[in-house]
Amino acid sequence: MLRVNSVARATDIAEARIIDRVVLDADERHRRRIVLTAEGGTRFLLDLPHATALHDGDGLVLEDGSVVRVVGKCEPLVEIAAVDPRELARLAWHIGNRHIEVEIAGERLRIRRDSVLEEMLRGLGAQLSFIEAPFEPEPGAYGHAHGRYAHER
Repeated sequence: MLRVNSVARATDIAEARIIDRVVLDADERHRRRIVLTAEGGTRFLLDLPHATALHDGDGLVLEDGSVVRVVGKCEPLVEIAAVDPRELARLAWHIGNRHIEVEIAGERLRIRRDSVLEEMLRGLGAQLSFIEAPFEPEPGAYGHAHGRYAHER
């Protein structure tokens, strides 16, 4: 079985080296060690020194130099907008106060669908849109690598 020996940023991958793709949701993309099977049947062992957040577009570099592209699986999300940056910051505070994973997407926030949180946000004046997209939550301040990739520490 092939082994992944590094993770490459999307911009650092030679397209000709990509042999397959693996589609993973946000939880599945935070890994250290797991056997995965890509869409085209490539089976490999992800065996990294530290748990690493894999991002949509990253490449898993196999020991033979070939690459399996990481694709973020679309998930049911709610996109949150506000009338101005101050209000968006207030909404972000309320979301963070509940220790919910959040993605900052331009001038909007994204969270996983949750009817209780959606009702709270509506009550706070948020404008909500329901979408399906890959989820890229902020890594958090505690217990996570600084920087996008664990090996950048």
